[in-house]
Amino acid sequence: MNDVITIGDSMITFNPSVTGPMRFVSTFERKVGGAELNVAIGCSRLGLKTGWISRLGNDEFGRHIFNTVRGEGIDVSQLEFVDGYPTSLNFKEIMGDGSVRTFYYRTNSPTTTLTMESLNEDYIKNSKILHITGVFPAVDKNKNIDLIKFAIALAKKHGVLVSFDPNIRLKLWTRDEARTVLREFLPYVDIFLTGEEEAELLLGTSDPREIVEHCKAFGMSYIAIKQGEKGSIGYHDGEYLEAPAFKAKKVVDTVGAGDGFDTGFIYGLLNQWPLEKTLNFANVIGSMVVSVSGDNEGLPYLEDVLVQLGEKEAVER
Repeated sequence: MNDVITIGDSMITFNPSVTGPMRFVSTFERKVGGAELNVAIGCSRLGLKTGWISRLGNDEFGRHIFNTVRGEGIDVSQLEFVDGYPTSLNFKEIMGDGSVRTFYYRTNSPTTTLTMESLNEDYIKNSKILHITGVFPAVDKNKNIDLIKFAIALAKKHGVLVSFDPNIRLKLWTRDEARTVLREFLPYVDIFLTGEEEAELLLGTSDPREIVEHCKAFGMSYIAIKQGEKGSIGYHDGEYLEAPAFKAKKVVDTVGAGDGFDTGFIYGLLNQWPLEKTLNFANVIGSMVVSVSGDNEGLPYLEDVLVQLGEKEAVER
């Protein structure tokens, strides 16, 4: 049985060799990215059994992603290569302060070949958490929305918890489209992992206590509000907590910090930790991710997090 499974599109991400406007950058470094894949990698590095449902282009970039995913210890039994659909790409622009702009090239993504018949019901049944985001539905609004709804229905049918990070990408769809579609998922979500701006778009408020009340009305069990350098707020079973941020050593690349937080929160939940411990653990991982360039290179192994928390001694030499 997998602890966590997720569905999503992955990309070859090209990181600039220097900071500044992308039009002045002449060389890039190839990396692997994708919100759902980042969470799968992060969970696997923490020691959770993780699976990823996706499709890859039958090309060199697709092979590279496959080998990377397999090397991370993620189950690849639900991955397939498809002809005629190039593996998705994105290029990043990173400024000197660590802020990032992303330029997507993921039209005609290989994941558009996924169908309801592609989903293995037993695979979803034999997992503890199905993690979804708002990115995958936006990649192909004609197909992926219904596919995610079907995956959610299978999860609910078998008592699998649904974890949801809105991860709204306004370069992929409009605010109205995102609001309309993603609000349809909310009544079926057990674990809601959101930023304040995303919550405001979906729920009409950025006030944490109002966000929690809206989520409770939808029947959500676990609520986490990511606040970046301010920390995070969590709610579960009547307990409302504010957790301070863990200061990053240096902000290099902010992409993937939210995915890192998600992995920490999911890990704490699966280990039945108290809410405060779970939030602190997730905050630490988020701070570690921004200290490293790349979407998932900064996602830590469990022992690295324990060192940051002062629960384990680091032996350097």
